Amino acid sequence: MQIDEHYSDPRLVAVYDVENAGRHDTDFYVDLAAELEVDRVADLGCGTGVLACDLAVRGHRVTAIDPAAAMLAIARARPGADAVTWVEGTAESLADAGHDLVVMTGHVAQVFLDDDEWRTILGQIHRGLAPGGFLAFESRNPATEPWRSWNKVDSFATFLGGDGAPAFDSWVETVSVEPGRVHLVGHTEFHQPEQEFATTSTLRFRTRDELEADLDDCGFEMVVTYGTWRGGPLQPTSAEMIFVAAAR
Repeated sequence: MQIDEHYSDPRLVAVYDVENAGRHDTDFYVDLAAELEVDRVADLGCGTGVLACDLAVRGHRVTAIDPAAAMLAIARARPGADAVTWVEGTAESLADAGHDLVVMTGHVAQVFLDDDEWRTILGQIHRGLAPGGFLAFESRNPATEPWRSWNKVDSFATFLGGDGAPAFDSWVETVSVEPGRVHLVGHTEFHQPEQEFATTSTLRFRTRDELEADLDDCGFEMVVTYGTWRGGPLQPTSAEMIFVAAAR
């Protein structure tokens, strides 16, 4: 799979955690792993390793997988990283591993644009789970049309840096929308020295019905679907669709 520059350019990767400092999703998945009383957890698309290290600290045996070497370099340097098995790879790396839980966070599920590729990923995850093991992931709710606020006015943010991190501005702009797909540009503008990056991405927006049908076709049964990171029910107005499914 092609890796977006946002996850491969060392300067952008260095500020990824600054730009994505919220913990609502991390805390949700940590609590979920505890609630399910699982041992072996795989973090597929682990990025800079925040969730993987948090899970390991709490006693889970964690394998963290990501195709982006630059992201893994940050992850391996994180406190507690020695307790995690880091793998540069994709869902193929899960084969017959017997995990109790596989998680995909950070809207990783939306980077798989082709439906056949997405179902292949689900099949690889299924093979990587122990019997009755769980898959948990989230996807943005297309009914809320979040791309309408992806413009410089609504998404602009300034990060002041400090502790060795540079100051920068960041915003996202929607380029075009087609059925089920949104093409966008992410802007990162560093203050000193002045330097601007513009990275292009495409996200796949599947509906709840589509995702639940794909899960069923690939050997999963739904356990629960949430609409908030606090465990609220999924509503038509929910920004997130959070799925927990079990392997049949």
